[in-house]
Amino acid sequence: MDDEALLRGRVYGADHDDPDPGPRLGHAYRELVGGPLDGLLLDVTGWDTEQLADGAALATEIGKYGAGGRAHYEPRPADPARWDWAGDTP
Repeated sequence: MDDEALLRGRVYGADHDDPDPGPRLGHAYRELVGGPLDGLLLDVTGWDTEQLADGAALATEIGKYGAGGRAHYEPRPADPARWDWAGDTP
């Protein structure tokens, strides 16, 4: 991955073999802040206002509970483009 791609970020759920795991034109993203998925971008294209307000529980193997665990992220009130980590669940 080149420097420009690194600056654009990696999208949550992108395949590790994907030569371009960064954001795609025409998609909407939220930056994940803190926790096991810190720095990744979440593709929220097509999410409605209620879904965006709820945040997300994202599957991850690198959280507190390992395989099968989820990392919870919630919109930051002052900056809804950034979602803060709220903890892990099994």
